[in-house]
Amino acid sequence: MLERVLEPEVMDDREEAVAYNDMNHDAVNDKFAEDLLALGDIGTDCLDIGTGTARIPVALCKKHPEIRIMACDASYWMLELARYNIEVEQCAHRVQLHLADAKKLVFQKDYFDTVFSNSLVHHLPEHADFFHEMVRVLRPNGVVFLRDLLRPETSVQVESLVQKYGGEDSHGQQMLRQSLHAALRLEEVRNLAAAVGIPSECVQVTSDRHWTLAARANESKQSFVPISIAPEQSDPHSVALGKSDAT
Repeated sequence: MLERVLEPEVMDDREEAVAYNDMNHDAVNDKFAEDLLALGDIGTDCLDIGTGTARIPVALCKKHPEIRIMACDASYWMLELARYNIEVEQCAHRVQLHLADAKKLVFQKDYFDTVFSNSLVHHLPEHADFFHEMVRVLRPNGVVFLRDLLRPETSVQVESLVQKYGGEDSHGQQMLRQSLHAALRLEEVRNLAAAVGIPSECVQVTSDRHWTLAARANESKQSFVPISIAPEQSDPHSVALGKSDAT
């Protein structure tokens, strides 16, 4: 079994942040936004933890005319690029940026209708505080939606995914390779979810390289029910890169 190898938690170098922002993640981001909106009522006040350069909030604003998003990240440079992106896409009136540690959020409890995050979990060395905070700031009957990479069983499987999704650039390939090594196994994610009252069936494998957690809380937030989502279709033109952009 492949052992986990950690990545840096924060991409706080300007050149690295610019390189990440310049990568084409449109297909992956659009799929995330579409899957989130397909869950049903997600309310209008949402929190994106580990927003990076705010590409997913921009995609959501284009698809949902009333959504408002608090987009937080631990990287100053990621948020500087996010500021540019939301201005260019005319989303600044609906997306608020916030420098934050995902393991210690400043927001009051029961604050957001939906909490979502893409490609953050594999960057965190420890995860219990993040899962606790996610549930703490969620409103009763709210939705949680997380997606990230799965750690393959073997190095051979890692290289197969790198060749399939890493693109032609060696830097991009290495980023994906490192992210796959840092990712969690399905059982690990389910155990983390169970610790905050989210049943294991809420965490499913949704592609050859992703797991997805989709759940709705009850009125007391003491229990959650799974929300079904359609499995991803593998797309050789999409690049499944993680990002060292948030903690």
